[in-house]
Amino acid sequence: MKNFTIYLVILIFLFVSKVMGQETFESKARQIANKIEKITKEEKATLKEEVEAVNVQLSEGKITQEQADKRKKELAEVRATIIEQKVTEAQNELNDLVQQKVDGKIKEGDSIKKHTLVIHWNDKDWKDSRKRKDSIRGEKRTTSQFVFAAGLNNMMVDGKLQDSNYSFIGSHFYEWGFTYNSRLMKNDNLLHAKYGLSLMYNNIRPTDNRNFVVDGNQTVLQKNAINLDESRFRNVYIVLPVHLEFDFSKPKIVNGKTYFKTHQSFRFGIGGYAGINVKSKQILKYNQDDLDYKTRIKGDYNVNNFIYGLSSYIGYKEVSLYMKYDLNPLFQDNLVKENNISLGLRLDLN
Repeated sequence: MKNFTIYLVILIFLFVSKVMGQETFESKARQIANKIEKITKEEKATLKEEVEAVNVQLSEGKITQEQADKRKKELAEVRATIIEQKVTEAQNELNDLVQQKVDGKIKEGDSIKKHTLVIHWNDKDWKDSRKRKDSIRGEKRTTSQFVFAAGLNNMMVDGKLQDSNYSFIGSHFYEWGFTYNSRLMKNDNLLHAKYGLSLMYNNIRPTDNRNFVVDGNQTVLQKNAINLDESRFRNVYIVLPVHLEFDFSKPKIVNGKTYFKTHQSFRFGIGGYAGINVKSKQILKYNQDDLDYKTRIKGDYNVNNFIYGLSSYIGYKEVSLYMKYDLNPLFQDNLVKENNISLGLRLDLN
């Protein structure tokens, strides 16, 4: 799909013509602007109908998801090409009109006005325009963000870090998802409720050439007979994070009105998360007989099906230092209770 935004800036002069029935430069320019706007509206409406027809075929099982996506892309490209062609014709009309004015064929008046026409095509352009407008009129009380976090991951036993059992530098976590940020007070920007949905990856790398083995209801580390190049244990979770966020972004006053913006200054959040385990997997890499092997072993490994914990972050604008700690142990019935702990950087992008 060809994405584009057409910005037409028309600087025109208003005048009262002494010749009855003579069209002004302004009225002609406005007609062309309306023509361009009508073109985009009609083509987008047609595209919407065509996409809905494809969705009907998909829901009835006449086409696959892949075929539907391909068809939608083709339809969007066709409509984008049609819009571009028709708008080019209208732009040529505008160029001719401007040339007539330069040649003095259209009289000037005493009154001067500036008009700006902004036409949007596709969601990205619309969002970019909304962001520019928001810089003047402020945000809604509830906004949304894309969240990405990454950093070091390890285990805790009785308040002690298990860096002897798991590589301190080699064990990592990743998290990404979407959140909503709702300002709690109408006339104050300090308190916000932040909530959403995230996908969380917790990785630990055992030390001393060991990997996890299951012995009944116990999951323990055991030395491997093969010299391992890598031993990694990964757990994937879908979680619902909830935080109370304190945002110290100052309000802006424009024309006597107060507007609130978020993520403009220091902020910190405290809260927690809860979710479910969707995958547990052990990854082993080794070399044998001059051949490289990578083995992925999936299983439940007696891992808890649910996860819940505490989390907090503190930072400036979009970037913050992020820490999370599982309140329940990684393994259900192990005699030694190991709880996951993570520390890293977090991005909250409006």
